[in-house]
Amino acid sequence: MMEISVIIPVYNEKDNIKPMIEKVENALKKQFKNYEIIYVNDGSTDGSEEILNSIAKTNKNVKVFHFTENNGQTAALAAGFEKCNGDLVVTMDGDMQTDPEDIYVLLPYIKEYDVVNGKRATREDGFSRKLASQLGNGIRNFITNDNITDTGCPLKLFKKEVVKKFQLFNGMHRFLPTLAKIYGHSVIEVPVRHYDRQFGTSKYKTWGRALRGLKDALAVRWMKSRVLMYKIKED
Repeated sequence: MMEISVIIPVYNEKDNIKPMIEKVENALKKQFKNYEIIYVNDGSTDGSEEILNSIAKTNKNVKVFHFTENNGQTAALAAGFEKCNGDLVVTMDGDMQTDPEDIYVLLPYIKEYDVVNGKRATREDGFSRKLASQLGNGIRNFITNDNITDTGCPLKLFKKEVVKKFQLFNGMHRFLPTLAKIYGHSVIEVPVRHYDRQFGTSKYKTWGRALRGLKDALAVRWMKSRVLMYKIKED
């Protein structure tokens, strides 16, 4: 039985791959005997593919999947959700700005909730990214009638049945807690740590991402109003 899966999308993060795997494994070994670390390579061109393949050959706990081209973070997460086997599923970014040890901060809440969403207690991203994130979260919550304060935090913990139910479209990675609620799952936010980048640079344009998020929020609002919710009467 696979106890937990950690899904990490990466795009041109070659300098972060080895230290990230080491930190994730050191954390998981404290409590889990059976685990898998799933890397979804989103069309990297910096040598990340070769590094991942080399590690996967000698580490049975690491599984890698490569896109033929850059398809975006939602596609990478969707692929990870499809391939994962753990009863619990964790998502993290590959930039080492969140700490795998904080999985244990989220873990106690999974007994009562279906999704535990990390909330970055501090943002070490610079003023413009913090401002865009605050505005984006506020606008998304207004449009979708939700109260998630940091939907962009990459560190999330799910029960397996939640991620297997997701039907994702482009841009929906920003709305995973909201989508879970739409299908009747319980969600809580829990503060986690956040750090400066040590290697590499962000691959996303701050304000361009905010504008795309606005369009996607309107799509989620439509989905929320049209979702099928029914129960069959039992004899």
